[in-house]
Amino acid sequence: MSTRYKIWLAATGAALAALIVAAIALRQSFALTAFSDIIQCLLLASGTAAFVPLAARSEGRLRLFWSLIALGIGFWFTYQLLWTYYEVVKRVEVPALFDGDIILFLHIVPLTAALTLRPHVSRDEYAPRLGRLDFALLLVWWFYLYVVTVIPWQYVVADAPAYSRNLNTLYLVEKLAFLTILAIGWIGSKGDWRNLYASLFGMGLCYSTSSYVANWALARNLYYSGSLYDVPLAIAMAWLTWIGLRAKAKAADSDAREVSTVYGVWVARCGMIAVFSLPLFAIWTMSSGSMPARIRLFRLVLTLIAALVMGVMVLLRQHLLDRELVHLLNRSQDSFDSLKRLQAQIVQSEKLASIGQLVGGAAHELNNPITALLGYSDLLSSTPLTAEQQPLAAKIGQHVRRTKSLVASLISFARPPAPRTSVDLNALMRTAIKLTQNQWQALKMEVRAELDPTLPKIHGDSNQLLQVCIQLVGNGLHFLSEQGGIGLNVSTRHDRGTCMMEIATIPLAAATSSDGAVSAAEPEDSLGLSACQGILQEHQGQLCCERRTPAISAMRVELPADPTPANGMQSMLPALWQSRPFA
Repeated sequence: MSTRYKIWLAATGAALAALIVAAIALRQSFALTAFSDIIQCLLLASGTAAFVPLAARSEGRLRLFWSLIALGIGFWFTYQLLWTYYEVVKRVEVPALFDGDIILFLHIVPLTAALTLRPHVSRDEYAPRLGRLDFALLLVWWFYLYVVTVIPWQYVVADAPAYSRNLNTLYLVEKLAFLTILAIGWIGSKGDWRNLYASLFGMGLCYSTSSYVANWALARNLYYSGSLYDVPLAIAMAWLTWIGLRAKAKAADSDAREVSTVYGVWVARCGMIAVFSLPLFAIWTMSSGSMPARIRLFRLVLTLIAALVMGVMVLLRQHLLDRELVHLLNRSQDSFDSLKRLQAQIVQSEKLASIGQLVGGAAHELNNPITALLGYSDLLSSTPLTAEQQPLAAKIGQHVRRTKSLVASLISFARPPAPRTSVDLNALMRTAIKLTQNQWQALKMEVRAELDPTLPKIHGDSNQLLQVCIQLVGNGLHFLSEQGGIGLNVSTRHDRGTCMMEIATIPLAAATSSDGAVSAAEPEDSLGLSACQGILQEHQGQLCCERRTPAISAMRVELPADPTPANGMQSMLPALWQSRPFA
């Protein structure tokens, strides 16, 4: 606590001590009355000012909470000013039918409203929309009680004893309701909020007790302003300053949402009970034979007006509740649809996982006979063959290698994804050309590599991307064996954060069509290319196939460059294979 607040508390304690000493030492006199009334005004002004900084430092529901408490104390302070005006300025007793009593009755309403906000718990979706309307319904009913029980004896038929009796009874019920709500908040809170509610409960209990004792003494002509009966009342006033200066403006605790929901339901039930109580008041008014006719008529008309107003509020509440229910139903339907889609995706994922396991197992089983076929085809190609047999042997080896590449693609497709790192696409392309060297040499073809030495690295799985490179080279060689040509031209380049790799066939007469047209062609319907497309999609890349002439086909791979800073350090190795054919 700051030094300023300590001085503030010390001044409040000194004012309270002076009032107690005056009540003990001085007899009934105007000086005692004036001193007591002024000290009480100062104590209430101090209590109101103590809660203003809390509201200024807070926001949202918490700011409204502190503001309502300050407003309730401010009403009490206003009532005390009116009381002081009569006793000190006008030097007369406060009238028995005092118009300012409505302010005294109203000062507990903002305090109760602050407690119904329950800032110590989290709000559920029901409370913000309907809780305020439920409380407004109870507030209208509470004003109806005051007007129907107190006002008739003040303005319709003036009767001071009946007015005082009804006012004191209703005010006592109001204070008991306030203490009950405080007790509920005290039990359901923890930490600083529990301490705050406990302090407010102690203050409220002290004030309620002193007010009841003062009314008892007033009825027996024992009370006068500044007497010992005012000491507990002054203690409650000073207590407000202590509470406000020690309280901490903090956000709501993350309590269970179920607590807030149950509380909102009970508030709604109390609102409905209030609505159903109006016919009972009407019956009580009609059955009271000793009641003056003017008061009976006033109460019946007031009850009809209250029933009309509260009926409209109930209809509005029902409309808002219907909207909430429709909203919740729509959200439930959306959640159910999302759950069904998720279930379907899980089933599909399980099917794909099973297919992947099956494909992976079958591919591993096929590897052994394919390896044997590859060995025998190489052995056959190395033996002396006739001019007619040599191309046939080369084609056997080519198709066996292509089948092996397809099996490797299946294994790569079924393999779980490996951790991704920065990959040099040029190095992958050189490795793919080296691994397929037996294929294009057996077909007596050449592979020209035009690799960009400044090509940025990419982020991905090097094994999967190498399989893509091998598959595309194999597809190009297969196209050459069907259409005829002298080899492949492999090139890499980059443009605006995109790395591109192109594999184009070199025909016997290396020229494009007369008009230079380029047409899109669907990729060959093969399991290998499908696997390549799946791998590239996982790397946010794409595969494009073009048919430039009947004899020239090109496949282009586009992949995003790795945005990491390490990408700026390009490989310092010379492009040994750049711009020269592989013999």
